[in-house]
Amino acid sequence: MGAIEDVYADLDAEVSEEEFREAVEQKVEQMGGLADEETAAMLIAHELSENEVNGIADIETGMDEVKFLAKVTSIGELRTFERDGEDEDGHVINVEAADETGQVRLAFWDEQARSIDEGELQEGQVLRVKGRPKDGYNGLEVSVDKAEPDEDAEVDVDLDGTTDIDSLSMGQSDVNVQGIVLGTESVRTFDRDDGSEGRVANLTLGDESGRIRVTLWDDRADRAEQLDAGTPVEVVDGYVRERDGDLELHVGDRGAVEEIDHEIDFSPDTDAIDSVEIEQTVDLGGVVRSADPKRTFDRDDGSEGQVRNVRIQDDTGDIRVALWGEKADIDLGPGDEVFVADAEIQDGWQDDLEASAGWGSTVVILEDGSSVDSGAATNGDADGDASTGLDAFADDRGTEDAGGDDDTDSGNGDEQIELTGTVVQTGDPVIVDDGEETISVETDEHVQLGQQVTVRGQRRADRVEAEELF
Repeated sequence: MGAIEDVYADLDAEVSEEEFREAVEQKVEQMGGLADEETAAMLIAHELSENEVNGIADIETGMDEVKFLAKVTSIGELRTFERDGEDEDGHVINVEAADETGQVRLAFWDEQARSIDEGELQEGQVLRVKGRPKDGYNGLEVSVDKAEPDEDAEVDVDLDGTTDIDSLSMGQSDVNVQGIVLGTESVRTFDRDDGSEGRVANLTLGDESGRIRVTLWDDRADRAEQLDAGTPVEVVDGYVRERDGDLELHVGDRGAVEEIDHEIDFSPDTDAIDSVEIEQTVDLGGVVRSADPKRTFDRDDGSEGQVRNVRIQDDTGDIRVALWGEKADIDLGPGDEVFVADAEIQDGWQDDLEASAGWGSTVVILEDGSSVDSGAATNGDADGDASTGLDAFADDRGTEDAGGDDDTDSGNGDEQIELTGTVVQTGDPVIVDDGEETISVETDEHVQLGQQVTVRGQRRADRVEAEELF
């Protein structure tokens, strides 16, 4: 083969060899003999491939132009609109397409849109797409300049309309996701800028590939209170947004959460307990070794809060977990296998670390058939080979800790003590929960609810006169 044929053979682009050869000849002529055919062919190949992306997940709105392969998963309806200053109406049709990395909406305009409406494009076809990414009404979309079917290309995407959780990407819309409900939260209300009242609730969904927080808006918010943990569901026509660096699946008035009739496996990855570090947000799995009674406290705004401490253990160690708010009502006790997602690691009693499971966390009691695939160590520099499997202490379930808890009884007589705990009530007195008991602290220091503090001072019965609080 000649130089042009050699370069073209290595080129993955939608141009024919004849078109490529013509472009090379024009480049040679344009450069006035400064480049031979091989050099010109390589320059053209670079121009053709520089906008190629490895997959839909790599597409970003800041790109001027992208080229990619995708399989058509659904075709919308033709819409007609009036163009400003023009007599002729415009036409657009939206097509959902996907590859192994994600899903994207393709916007076809005018003649292309009319051709698709007439049946020239079918679900399941693989397209070579060239277009311009932009922010659409429901997130990222690509305005198509050119799209041609490629009968030889293969894109491994099922046409059942569902997407795995780990395949979701920012900006996707009209996505269907099946999973098992891991946890739900109550409906909350808020005031919109126009004075109307909005409603929102959350649930956490898991499948074999991962888990995701689902946000339900307004009329759809009630579904969170109608579903129990362990229920298999399908989220229909959801859209993907980002919150605090994590993806969330949102359900508005076009979407729904429907119960389905088949089993879905959820096997979470967890961090080894002995690998966690302060200020990390981690996923923990293990067996409940002890569970304290629920405690209530008054917040600064006069409302009542609640917290419950449990201790969970895997085969690398154990840790106290503070369950806040509604999570304190979860019916779990010694021997239960539990999965705690998105817990924040904080300073605890006697310099031990503890995990705080608050508003953004999920607590799941694992039923028969569920499992924890441990030792992923996805946060920090922990060893990814560490195992936190549950079998190592399965025979001990339901027993109290045998020397594994460093918490000690402070006693009830007058004594000089130092304790570390969580502020569960501010004001006068401050009330601190050290994991074993709640203690009233007399202090002039300003503290915040939920703050970790260390108190040094004289204890008399259940009250401490603080000499130092930090």
